[in-house]
Amino acid sequence: MNEPPLALPSRRLVGPLTGFGLGVAAVTCVLDQALKLWLLHGFDLEAKGVVALAPMVDLVLTRNPGISLGLFQHDSLAARLLLIGVAVLAVVLLCLWLARAQTRLTALALGLIIGGAVGNGIDRLLYGWVVDFLLLYLTTAHGRWNWYVFNLADSAIVAGVIGLLYESLIRDHAAKAP
Repeated sequence: MNEPPLALPSRRLVGPLTGFGLGVAAVTCVLDQALKLWLLHGFDLEAKGVVALAPMVDLVLTRNPGISLGLFQHDSLAARLLLIGVAVLAVVLLCLWLARAQTRLTALALGLIIGGAVGNGIDRLLYGWVVDFLLLYLTTAHGRWNWYVFNLADSAIVAGVIGLLYESLIRDHAAKAP
C-alpha cells in the first residue's frame, strides 16, 4: 500500500536570501585578503612607507593588534585568542540573523559585516594583527588632522552597519535581529 510520506514542518532554517548574503560575505573577504596580500607582497607597501594615493588619502601600512579605532591594543597570545573568539561568535550570530533575513538590503548589509569580520579575523590568525592601510587626512592652515588607518574589511563593516541602520530607522520594513 502506498502511504503518503511523513510530512515535516515547513519551517525553513535557512531563508531565501542566505545564499546571497553569504556570497556577499565571500566576495568581501576575498577582495579584502587579495588587496592586503598585494599591498604587503606585490606592491611592498612596507618598503615604500607612505604613498600619496589621492588628495587627502595616503597608503600607509599599520599593524593593528587591537580592534576598531586602535582600541584594546595588546601584545599577548591570550588577548589575540580572545579577539578571535569574539569575532567567531559575532560571525556565528550574524549568520543566524542572515538565515532569517527578509530583505535584500539586510542580507547585503549582514554579508558585508560578516565578510569584513572574517577578513580581519584571517589577519589575526596569520599575522597576529590586522593589516590597515588607508589613511584619510585633512590639512588646514592650522595643521593636519589624521583619521584612523583602516582597510577594506573595516569599510565593509561600516557600510553594512549603515545599511542595517537605514533599514531599521528609515525603511518601512525594519530589520529585526533574531
